[in-house]
Amino acid sequence: MKFGASTFIWASPFSPATFHLADKVKEMGFDVLEICIEDPATIPAEQTREYLDKQGVEALVCGAFGPNRDISSEDAGIRAEGLAYIKTCVDFAVKLGSPLVSGPMYSATGKTRLLGPDEKKQQWAWTVEHLKMAADYAGQRGVKLAIEPLNRYETDLINTVEQGLELLDKVGQSNLGFLLDTFHMNLEEKNIADAIRLAGKHIFNFHTCENDRAIPGTGHIPWEQTAGALRDVNYDGYIVIEAFTTEIKEIARAVSQWRKLAPTQDAIAAEGIAFLKKVFA
Repeated sequence: MKFGASTFIWASPFSPATFHLADKVKEMGFDVLEICIEDPATIPAEQTREYLDKQGVEALVCGAFGPNRDISSEDAGIRAEGLAYIKTCVDFAVKLGSPLVSGPMYSATGKTRLLGPDEKKQQWAWTVEHLKMAADYAGQRGVKLAIEPLNRYETDLINTVEQGLELLDKVGQSNLGFLLDTFHMNLEEKNIADAIRLAGKHIFNFHTCENDRAIPGTGHIPWEQTAGALRDVNYDGYIVIEAFTTEIKEIARAVSQWRKLAPTQDAIAAEGIAFLKKVFA
């Protein structure tokens, strides 16, 4: 397995001003820096790749799916913009050497509505239609797409592995799979380990977040069972710590983080990887 850290632990958006995060994660023992393509204009792909290669750090690409990047929107223009953004993330993945793009790309984060059956059916139809096009574009470029089920407060579309498998089946593309996140699974799955086994071969990326988004190993996520389930499905991919900081107010509001969760952001990463390497290695 390869261990990664999200840029969100420290900074937003990613840019040359935050290239030093590659040095930081390398010193802490990470193999990978997961970079969110929040604003493509702030990330010079070639320069970023050169810097990461120099430090011996791999890149993973994830996306930020706001209201104007929503492939399930009632607005055809927004659906088109959402698809174009996923394609942009795929282009960045190719340039940065990331084998995949991760995120809740099926809808907009924070869109939560109690829809009627016909409205929900239409929302699914738009999502499936556009994910097919996105997966086809990505597949032609050797990139996988990893959809992330979110908790009920962040999306009304895909909350569980079971729902995600239905979406994967409807799209029908082998390069479409899962990013699973223990923070969301802790809220939505009856049993995290069973959900991992259900997802099986479709797991492309894995976020190791504590139940309160603090340092992994300091809360009540069942880490031994989680690691055991990943072994059961022969997962040998990425183990990424994702956390957020209240210093970035827009992100803090988006994830409803109202308090500091660790003495320092470095502690989340450094103490987290020390714990995770014992559990997952």
